[in-house]
Amino acid sequence: MLKDKKAAIFDLDGTLVDSMWIWGDVDVEYLGKRGMKVPADLQKAVEGLAFTDVAVYFKERFKLEDSIEEIKDEWNQMAMDKYLNEVPLKDGVKPFLQYLQDRGIVMGVASSNSVQLVKAVLDVHGILPFFSCVLTCCEVERGKPEPDVYLEVAKRLKVEPKNCIVFEDIPIGLTAGNSANMETCAVEDSYSMVYEQEKRQMASYYIRSYHDIINGTFEVL
Repeated sequence: MLKDKKAAIFDLDGTLVDSMWIWGDVDVEYLGKRGMKVPADLQKAVEGLAFTDVAVYFKERFKLEDSIEEIKDEWNQMAMDKYLNEVPLKDGVKPFLQYLQDRGIVMGVASSNSVQLVKAVLDVHGILPFFSCVLTCCEVERGKPEPDVYLEVAKRLKVEPKNCIVFEDIPIGLTAGNSANMETCAVEDSYSMVYEQEKRQMASYYIRSYHDIINGTFEVL
């Protein structure tokens, strides 16, 4: 998997940390305060969107009076405590990051989340120093499934796309990595189990734990 690779680029939620469950809770609480219920199609509608784009979607769909910045600030406040205290790392993350560092492979994060939450959860788990670049989709022209965020991270890491491997947990993210002409590894996550077969069709590799890579037990697809 790591042959000829000079950079590893990771999504955050569902890939480095087990956090996908948080946003369903935030949606229920946020809309509930405003006397609304969460529509059945909401998660699918916003999946993969940049944090700012989700706020725009909410403002338009639910006719919210708050500004985009006010919406984002409230979400950050609602989610921050959970990210700092309730969100664990995915299995094997820390030893795998050390494994990459020991081999001279540089690392970056390319997330659709807010930069405040991304850096906070990486920092609280002591893994922020592993990453030479932390970038969000709000900082590029187009979010996932477009390749922009992955291409920009590779550019900042000074590594050609062909020498990068992307770790993602949902199909939209794998599409972004593939579109950037990078090899992709699908990471198992309970939230996205419904997409398992689709992920296997899209990615070059599949792992249930990062220990799979260290131990050489990952699946080649």
